[in-house]
Amino acid sequence: MWSYDSVFYQISTLGFCGAPIENDGVLAHRIKKVEEWIPHMVKLGVDAIYFCPVFESDRHGYDTRDYTKLDVRLGTNEDFKEVCGKLHDNNIKVVLDGVFNHVGRGFFAFQDLLKNRENSPYKDWFTNVNFGWNNNYNDGLSYEGWEGHFELVELNLQNPAVVDYLLECVKFWIDTFHIDGLRLDVAYSLDHNFMRRLRQFTHDLNPDFVLIGEVLFGDYNLIVN
Repeated sequence: MWSYDSVFYQISTLGFCGAPIENDGVLAHRIKKVEEWIPHMVKLGVDAIYFCPVFESDRHGYDTRDYTKLDVRLGTNEDFKEVCGKLHDNNIKVVLDGVFNHVGRGFFAFQDLLKNRENSPYKDWFTNVNFGWNNNYNDGLSYEGWEGHFELVELNLQNPAVVDYLLECVKFWIDTFHIDGLRLDVAYSLDHNFMRRLRQFTHDLNPDFVLIGEVLFGDYNLIVN
């Protein structure tokens, strides 16, 4: 596997590109800054870049709004496609942050849940939704937030519709940006069946596709295998 012998360069994308902390909705082509650093990376002997979250989010990137759209603070999908192309031209592979355990409150399905409540077709997309309780946002319902952070709404990865949606997004990234791998955010929190499905799905698309997991807790051998 190519990743075993590679030198990785990690970029905290929003901060590196000088994006505002809050998503101001203003389009700025900041992702192009990465291109200026390619000669430096080549000089260092970098083989792969790991980009912290790049997709549209409420604030810091791990609170995803839209898995199919580059964050407006960074630019457009075409901008990122060009950046990835130039990295590949310099033999630098691209690994994206795969944030699949949770989404931001601005995520389309969660917004539909807030609006339509029991009638939302997405009411089973999230973990432990309870219409008889309330939360600190005064939504008139409660749900599971990752480790108590309710701006990070936990996805129900045991719901086949959610898994199918996420896998289609991954295929879109591979087809559009030709990414070479994913770093799985909070892999220790992910449903094991989801990870098995993701592994098979990406392998079928590209046998050299790499998955790297963030494992802080749990059974390391079980998760990585």
